[in-house]
Amino acid sequence: MHMSSKIYSIIKGTGKFIPSKIVKNEDFLTTEFYDSYDKKSPKTNQEITAKFEEITTISERRHVSNDLVTSDIAFFAAEDAINSSKINKEELDYIIVAHNFGDVKHDNRRSDIVPSLAARVKYKLKIKNPNCVAYDLPFGCPGWLQATIQADYYIKSGDAKRVLVIGADVLSRISDPNDRDSMLYADGAGAVIWEAKESETPIGILSHATRSDTYEYSKMLYMDKSFNPNSEHKDALFLKMNGRRLYQYALTTVPQAIETCLKKFNTPLSEIKKVLIHQANGKMDDAILKRLYALYNITELPKDIMPMTISKLGNSSVATLPTLLDLILKDELKPHEINKGDSIVFASVGAGMNINAMLYKM
Repeated sequence: MHMSSKIYSIIKGTGKFIPSKIVKNEDFLTTEFYDSYDKKSPKTNQEITAKFEEITTISERRHVSNDLVTSDIAFFAAEDAINSSKINKEELDYIIVAHNFGDVKHDNRRSDIVPSLAARVKYKLKIKNPNCVAYDLPFGCPGWLQATIQADYYIKSGDAKRVLVIGADVLSRISDPNDRDSMLYADGAGAVIWEAKESETPIGILSHATRSDTYEYSKMLYMDKSFNPNSEHKDALFLKMNGRRLYQYALTTVPQAIETCLKKFNTPLSEIKKVLIHQANGKMDDAILKRLYALYNITELPKDIMPMTISKLGNSSVATLPTLLDLILKDELKPHEINKGDSIVFASVGAGMNINAMLYKM
């Protein structure tokens, strides 16, 4: 019996931009930290940075240079993906840019999103085709994965053959320099070109799951003024977080989302070769992985199942997953590799609160 072929979304090319400026934990030793509004931290900076690294595993992060904004680094990652895919950029049907804060300049901390970052990237790429539709997607840290899910719908419906999905954020400019959470945040951009491919056997994106828990959890990440009453950025709004509640929320819901996603395609967890997870906190991701395997009554976790970059690259929000994928596929994150036939799962959690997961077969 001849099997009918279907259209699947596969990875055609990947790209990234990792800023060259390294900011180490020691660079925060002279920072004036506040625990809350107008309340200075009684702890020494040595204690604060040591505890921070112990909890998050972050020892350094990357920040962009003063002359760059988010749309610039989104363009760099896009160009890298186009070059690695060897496609004609005029044949892109969509450019979707996931971000959360638009372009925020070094000397003007206001969000600038007109025109959209996707429009700016398309312009920088010098794409003339008016049928290449460019738009943005703000969805918290899971934005790149959600934009990928949208790309998959476009491809499977026959509406698109190629979609460029970029995740880019410059978090160093929206984090309160007097809040210890500022040590979490990093800058970066990652991009993937998804392409339609006909196949008789399932390949590419096989299933996904998304949830938005806004009723109880929408205020876990929010924007507010600096903890420092004498901040030089009097009118600026900074990213604030209820870290403890967020940790608990992620621990409970991320494993469930991954399980839901795998069930949709009847895939046992034992078939998964890699778990590519959004990285906001190294210890939290370890706990999420344990919880995930516990759902399947597995106590022995496979070695090297979850590649991590957070200790050196920090939390780059929407850029984390595409950057991680690019590093592995380009053999820049030894010993990790993804081979033909491997099933991998992507997962992310962030502001909203939003969670998503996706199953992909190489």
